[in-house]
Amino acid sequence: MKGFTRTDTSLLGRWWWTVDRWMLAAIFAIAAIGAVLTLAASPAVAERIGFDTYYFVRRQFVFLPVALLLMVAISLMTPRGVRRLAVITGVLALVGMVATLMIGTEVKGASRWLYLAGFSLQPSEFIKPAFAVVIAWLFSENIEDIDLPGNKVATALVGIIIGLLLLQPDVGMTVVVAAIWGVEFFLAGLSLGLVVLLVVMFLGGVVGAYFTFGHVQARIDRFLDPAAGEGYQVTRALEAFQSGGLFGAGPGEGRVKEVLPDAHADFIFAVAGEEFGLLVCLIIVGLFAFVVLRGLSRILREDDLFTMLAVAGLLVQFGLQVIINIASTINLIPPKGMTLPFISYGGSSTLALAIGMGMMLALTRERPGQGIPVRRGGGVLKKWLAAIHSKQKPALKPQAGGIL
Repeated sequence: MKGFTRTDTSLLGRWWWTVDRWMLAAIFAIAAIGAVLTLAASPAVAERIGFDTYYFVRRQFVFLPVALLLMVAISLMTPRGVRRLAVITGVLALVGMVATLMIGTEVKGASRWLYLAGFSLQPSEFIKPAFAVVIAWLFSENIEDIDLPGNKVATALVGIIIGLLLLQPDVGMTVVVAAIWGVEFFLAGLSLGLVVLLVVMFLGGVVGAYFTFGHVQARIDRFLDPAAGEGYQVTRALEAFQSGGLFGAGPGEGRVKEVLPDAHADFIFAVAGEEFGLLVCLIIVGLFAFVVLRGLSRILREDDLFTMLAVAGLLVQFGLQVIINIASTINLIPPKGMTLPFISYGGSSTLALAIGMGMMLALTRERPGQGIPVRRGGGVLKKWLAAIHSKQKPALKPQAGGIL
């Protein structure tokens, strides 16, 4: 990259000087840590279930480089290109989610996967980044074009997606999708009264899920009363953190991966705690926090409503997934099977996260001369919140033109 000068007008040259290189470096660092932890955790899991030792390692070492290249490729796009990609991805993901209900393979009581050419695909993973961008477009168009019912279309869309997710069932993914919609709707000017109503509806939904889905009830009961059930994976994970201490037992010296069914996936953070210790766990958390906070700092200076809403939604997806995974592992919330971004094993999750982070990098790029200033004070968030307070709509800058 040293060969790129500020006067370089090539596609890669312009990308290098406009993309957020600090955020890009943080994501690559997280992926590198994920590769190391995959080497540490997955061989023991593969041997225990009858695969060859490096079965999961080989597969993840294919997924991860492809995902990172995909992320960089998407980050080259313009906002219009990102919107088009989100629409195409969302349509394909919805078709896939419907297909899982008819021909999907049931795993642990849920039909979320399609098996194609020897690979398992979870379509619902791809709906999250696509949904965040599409509803951001709808909300922003609803404000700029009074004749377009963007809010109603976005609400109908979230209802369809939540319905499909609950039929699988996947309550955790439902919470993430609902959170993306709620945050973006609030930033787009949702009144305080409706915010209170949505909170009440969310709490009602949690209660309803408790009485409707047996696995949800069992997990919550075990969380509230450990004596009601063993909570095997959480118990072993907590023992792993205690065994690792501050500096860890050393690479390859952990034992939790030999007994934990999801040590390479949902509970890989426990392997990090046992083998590399608290300090490495804090570094991992710090990198995730850096990505989220860096993204938030970019949208605070943003003058385009669509960009602000889309990046906020993508950050909610990314950050909430991190919080759910880590909080489940250390027993702060009832356990929920959700991967740790770019660290846990999983092809669908890794590729979908790459699409989302590529979209975020594309939308937060500096675009001098295209009507999206990013270094100026204020930004659309401050203007819009002030307008909500004064009950007036602010003057919004039009979208930047162009396609990929």
